[in-house]
Amino acid sequence: MKIKTITCHDVYNSGASLQAFALQHYLESRGHDVQIIDYKPNYLSNHFNLWAINPKYNKPLLREAYWMAKLPYRIKARARKKPFDQFTHRYLHLTRRYSSVEELQQDPPEADVYIAGSDQIWNTTLNNGTDAAFYLDFGSARKISYAASFATPALREGTGHFVKQKLKNFDAISVREKSGIGLLNNLGYEGNQVVDPVFLLSKEDWDALLSDNYLASQSELKEPYILVYNTEYNSPINEVAIRLAKLRNCKIYSMSHSSYAQKIFVNNGPLDFVALVKGAQCVVSNSFHATAFAMIFGRDTFVVNRKDGLNQRMKDLLEDYNLCNRLISPTASDAQLIEHIDYSKVQPLLYRNIAFSQTWLKIHLQNS
Repeated sequence: MKIKTITCHDVYNSGASLQAFALQHYLESRGHDVQIIDYKPNYLSNHFNLWAINPKYNKPLLREAYWMAKLPYRIKARARKKPFDQFTHRYLHLTRRYSSVEELQQDPPEADVYIAGSDQIWNTTLNNGTDAAFYLDFGSARKISYAASFATPALREGTGHFVKQKLKNFDAISVREKSGIGLLNNLGYEGNQVVDPVFLLSKEDWDALLSDNYLASQSELKEPYILVYNTEYNSPINEVAIRLAKLRNCKIYSMSHSSYAQKIFVNNGPLDFVALVKGAQCVVSNSFHATAFAMIFGRDTFVVNRKDGLNQRMKDLLEDYNLCNRLISPTASDAQLIEHIDYSKVQPLLYRNIAFSQTWLKIHLQNS
């Protein structure tokens, strides 16, 4: 079967790249011909743009001063671009480039089935949440969503009518969070909750991908360390990590700039991210996919709330597996910080949900 998927696959975020790959790889392993629609509208195309400018500074002289101030940092930051581009080139099977929903409507990629998802494609606080392309408003093939995420417990004010109308495109809907089921019901739709695509691949599948990863083979990942993945650079995560390192007698590795970490990995790609999570004694993050991969590899993990309020994804994930006590603040007790996750209780729930998700996909692909 010829399948085309659409998601935010190329936004220089490890979780986004890995979930796009995981769905593609899983479907290919079931014998399907799969491509990811290379959809890159303007709002998803300015990562590492040396000359991007805030409109309020786009005036003569002020514009040049802005660029002079920003350019040194932007040149340095572009080092992070290379490993993501390499991952995309090697692992993601893409269609030709589309830059607008109008282009998709005029010349849709050939498919037997279109799949929207996963990750935050329906997050209405972001541009993609109100982009008709992510609601498959193109082509005439069967249309389903897999593990699409609204990311928030409520839609942004004024977007409900748009979302309700665009969801009519789908023959079957599945979402990633149980809060998404509530949103669907409020809009008059039914759907199923399924696991994020990264869970469709086994630990052994991810190990196989790491077999030729340089970082995974390095001795530095053999020593005990706490991995910090702090997407907002907020101080509560830093405080938790420092306490954890003392209590567990571990070093601190960070995937963001940090003054307290023993080692910093800021220019690393998606598979380095997987290797770092796999090697960690414990993962401290405000990231859905850092938490997900910690679960895949059976690692202790703690989640600290984000300042931007996009916490529902992690809360739902933890609640699904009776891990609510892993959502913590810097005031958590020492006893809570040294407690290990009992994966003998988590894994049966996870395997059950993975099996349901695989069956859901099989059924809705067979109906095509």
